[in-house]
Amino acid sequence: MADEKDWLTGAAGRRFIASYSGGKDSSLALYRAMQTGKAIGIIVMLEEEGQRSRSHGMPPAIIQAQADAIGLPVYTAATSWDDYERKFTELLIQAREQGAEVLITGDLDVPEEDCWHERVAGGAGLVLGMPLWRMDHVEAVTAFIDLGFIAVVVTVNLSLGMSERDLGRQLDRDFVQELISRGIDPCGEGGEFHTTVIDGPLFRHPVPVRRGDIARHGKYAFLPLELQLQ
Repeated sequence: MADEKDWLTGAAGRRFIASYSGGKDSSLALYRAMQTGKAIGIIVMLEEEGQRSRSHGMPPAIIQAQADAIGLPVYTAATSWDDYERKFTELLIQAREQGAEVLITGDLDVPEEDCWHERVAGGAGLVLGMPLWRMDHVEAVTAFIDLGFIAVVVTVNLSLGMSERDLGRQLDRDFVQELISRGIDPCGEGGEFHTTVIDGPLFRHPVPVRRGDIARHGKYAFLPLELQLQ
């Protein structure tokens, strides 16, 4: 059962490492975990070349700027999908050796049985915490917005109802209602879209970004973001 696994409140009173994409769900999960536990860092996995994050395609400069704004160190590794689990586990072990007891993730809909995150956390000697687990999707995105987080859409799947016009839009209540009216999950849990968080209660200051030119690859369209130097 969920309460036996302690997935919802796993961070309470413990030191933790958080898997962090830079998007809305991982940001909300990290924020909630930090209300009851002690974060020692965030994990961000990069593509093989080390130029972009695997999850949301963010450049290392923005990842570091997010981490600096949060005030946490980044645990990172460049990896292929074939080596992903091994390198992720190595980072978890490193975090455990530095005091982490829990792995926090921003997942909402993982199954209770055969959970990948639970398996890799356990393999590294950690327990799993998922503050958003089984949360209603509209409730989750509304809580994120009402806390004052600012996120922009950076990736869209054009085959799942999203449009290039959605790129760069801020995730606010009006956009959430529009997505629902279009039959799109406002959390994007089906891979409809990804976001990058640039401000909010988790951050000590906003992350300044400038927008690049839209890129396309198959059924996906991307809005590259670059760190805007002050």
